[in-house]
Amino acid sequence: MRSLHFSGAAIAALLIALPSPCFALSLITNRTNLNESDRIDWASLATTPPFTFLPNSFSATSEKGLGLNVNIPPAPASIPPITPPLIFQTSPIIPSNFANGDFILFTGFAPGLFPSPGNPSPLTITFDTPVSAAGAQIAVDDTFQFTAFISAFDRANNLLGTFSANGTSSLALDNSALFLGVRSDTDNISRLVFSSSESNRALGINRLSIDTSTVPEPSSIVAISFIGWLMVRRREN
Repeated sequence: MRSLHFSGAAIAALLIALPSPCFALSLITNRTNLNESDRIDWASLATTPPFTFLPNSFSATSEKGLGLNVNIPPAPASIPPITPPLIFQTSPIIPSNFANGDFILFTGFAPGLFPSPGNPSPLTITFDTPVSAAGAQIAVDDTFQFTAFISAFDRANNLLGTFSANGTSSLALDNSALFLGVRSDTDNISRLVFSSSESNRALGINRLSIDTSTVPEPSSIVAISFIGWLMVRRREN
């Protein structure tokens, strides 16, 4: 039988020649369909009800220990001034169209006016370890209809995709706030960016649902299996 001789360089060249995995990103507008395996409820940061004010950049930890960083750019100058980002709990006293009792991460607003000027975001969440899916319900302050946007990036800051969907805001406490999430074929979502079509209105999101799925891509499985076969044949000969 003819012997097989493959050098390390040959194997490397073979791997380069294999097709690169293609990661598909899809939009999710129903929390159930995200199949969360982890979450962060902003209640974990609520220390001074009814409003907990936060810095524009802060860290948090999911229920299963995933670290993340939230960044909300400072609000533009306004009279009256716009508050820092804050967390509040929805209730008949502070109504929204999130579910009654939800804790909302809010980008900041100018109290006492209607419609109220607000910090229009974007609201950026960066994960310490990339995930395969994430999303939250979203609403815009004092704006009955709006378009919401979600963008996902990988660790190298490559844009994986951007989606938009139409949402509504109200005082109904009926859990009708738009769910906006994304799912990838693998754990490569390192950063999420939420924003809206409204240039001077605050936006808020409720708990962030997260999922991870470390399943190798098919092309990677083929490559690993083929290299293993080559090494076995090499030892046999």
